[in-house]
Amino acid sequence: MKILIMNGPNLNMLGIREPGIYGTDTYDGLVDMLKKKACELGVTLEFFQSNSEGALIDRLHQAYFDRVDGVVINPGAYTHYSYALHDALKILKAIKIEVHISDIHAREEFRRISVTAPACDAQIAGHGLQGYVMAIEQILAKMKTEANGNESV
Repeated sequence: MKILIMNGPNLNMLGIREPGIYGTDTYDGLVDMLKKKACELGVTLEFFQSNSEGALIDRLHQAYFDRVDGVVINPGAYTHYSYALHDALKILKAIKIEVHISDIHAREEFRRISVTAPACDAQIAGHGLQGYVMAIEQILAKMKTEANGNESV
């Protein structure tokens, strides 16, 4: 099983950018944490981070051809206005979970709207980096349920 972990703009600056909101763990720390979890769960993770909307879209298109099983995506600020990213997510048949480190629903008004969430199977917000682990676990649970012939999770 292959899961793509995608991160959008400014997530490469974790630990530096507003640590009071996003914490002090670095992007490399997030990757290391998820690699360890992947070993425990027996899944393969691929990581992709870009500050460029086009690069994120191109990687989602490639994920379609790679036939990834799931995508965990933190679109960063693109969450709030990238209909192009929304459309690219809709192309994928994989299970898609949108993740946000902070609780976007309790922040500034503009952050409360996600145009990408409707193209995903679920959204997890406000659980810090643990939200990524929760998303991987949700993908695995949904795949297991679908394999057993039951569409609900």
